Amino acid sequence: MSTPLRLATAPVASGGTLWVAYSGGGDSTALLHLLRQQHSGRLRAVHVHHGLQPVADSWIGHCRRTCRELGISLRVLKVRVEDCGDGPEAAARRARYTAIAAVLRPGDVLATAHHLDDQAETVLLRAIRGTGISGLGAMAVTAPLAPGMIWRPLLGFRRQQLRAYLRSQSLRWVEDPQNQDSDYARVQLRNDVMPLLQRHFPQAAVSLARLAARAQVADQLLAELALEDLRRAGANETAWGVADSPADALDIAALRTLSPQRRRNLLYQQWRALGLQPPAEAWFERLDREVIGARSDATPVLRSDAGEVRRYRDRLFLMPALPPAPDAQMQLSWGHRRTLVLPPGCGELSAPRVPHLQVRFARGGERLKPAGDRHTRTLKQLCQGAGIPPWGRERMPLLQRDGQLLAIADFWHSAEALESGLQVSWRHAIPGVPSPPGSRSGDHPVSQGAPIQ
Repeated sequence: MSTPLRLATAPVASGGTLWVAYSGGGDSTALLHLLRQQHSGRLRAVHVHHGLQPVADSWIGHCRRTCRELGISLRVLKVRVEDCGDGPEAAARRARYTAIAAVLRPGDVLATAHHLDDQAETVLLRAIRGTGISGLGAMAVTAPLAPGMIWRPLLGFRRQQLRAYLRSQSLRWVEDPQNQDSDYARVQLRNDVMPLLQRHFPQAAVSLARLAARAQVADQLLAELALEDLRRAGANETAWGVADSPADALDIAALRTLSPQRRRNLLYQQWRALGLQPPAEAWFERLDREVIGARSDATPVLRSDAGEVRRYRDRLFLMPALPPAPDAQMQLSWGHRRTLVLPPGCGELSAPRVPHLQVRFARGGERLKPAGDRHTRTLKQLCQGAGIPPWGRERMPLLQRDGQLLAIADFWHSAEALESGLQVSWRHAIPGVPSPPGSRSGDHPVSQGAPIQ
C-alpha cells in the first residue's frame, strides 16, 4: 500500500470551479482521483482532443468512463494545432491552453498534473538551450491563465509516487505513444539522460527542482529591481508593461544612467510584461547601439519576431508589433452606421449619429485650421505640438466631406465641422498616442511655429 498523497488546498475563489486538465494519462488520472477525494468544492474535468494521434479518439471514451465512475462532469474540447515555427509540442500546448482559457470564468482554477520529474526535465532542457534566470524557474505552483489561473499541486511529488498510487487504487490510464517518440527532445531527456543522471547522482531530479524554486525567487527579485528602475526611467508603476502615452514611455537619459546589466534587465522585464517572448541577447545589444545610442532627433525602430521598440523625443516605447500603416490612397465611406471599423491597428470611429463622411489617412501636406485657432497648420505641426509620434500620425483617421478636411480624428475640428454638429470619438490602442486634451473646439496644443496662410 502506497503512502497517501496529501495535496495542498486548491486556491479556488468562492463560487469558482476547480477544473482538472485530464488527458487520460497516468499523472492526470492520479490527480483527478486525488482531488475527487480531497476537494470539497465544485470539481470538473476538461479533456483536450488535439487530433495528433490516431488512437486519440479512443481516449475520449476512456476519459468519459472514468469521469462517470467518479461522478465528475467532463468537458471535451477539440482543437486544431497550428505550428507557428516553434515545434509541435509548443503548438499543441498553445492550442490546449487557449481552448481551456476560453471556458474558464473569473475565480476558476485549472489543475494540471505536472510533477517534480517534469520540473527537473524542464530545468535541464532549458539550461541546455541557454535559458536565463526566468527560464530556469520553469513551472511555478500557480500562474495566471486569464480569466482564471493554473495550479500545479503535484510539483512536490515524484513520478514513481504517482504510479504507486495508481496501482494501490487499481486505476486504469492510457499511454500516449508520443511519450516514447525519440524525435522529441524531452523524450530523449526522459528516457536516456535522466536515468543516467539518477544512476550517478540519485538526488539529481530533486536538486534540479530546488534550483527552479531558487531561480523563481531570483527572478522575482530582478522584477522588483526593474520596477525601481522603471520609476527612475520616467514611467509610472501602473504603466508597467506598455507605453500607452508619452508619460509612460521610458526616458532615454534615465536609461543611460543605469548600468548595462540593469538597463537590459529593465527592458527584458518590460518585454515579458507585454506578454511577449523576450528577444535574444544580441537583440538587446542592437537596441543599445541603434536605438538608445541614436541621435536625439532620430526616430529609429527595432523589431523582433513579436514586438518592436521605437524612439521619439528621447523616450523609448516598447510595444507589440504594429500592423502596417494603411495605404495612403485608401478612402473609406462612413455613411451607414454610427461606428466605422478602421484598418488593422487603427482602431474605430464612432459618432452619436451617422456623419456621412469620407475617411482617409495621411498622404502628406494636409492642412487644417482648428476652430478657435487663428492659423492654418499642417498635420505634422499639429501632431508635433500634441506630442503624437510619427507612427501615430500615419494611423490617425482624417475626416473629410467633398474633399474638404473637416477633422483629424477627435483631436482637431474645423469651425465648419463644429457648426455642422460633427462629433466623433476615436478609439484605438496605438502606443504613444495620448488622449486628446481639452474639448473638441480646438484648444488642443498646437505647434507655435510660423502660421501657414
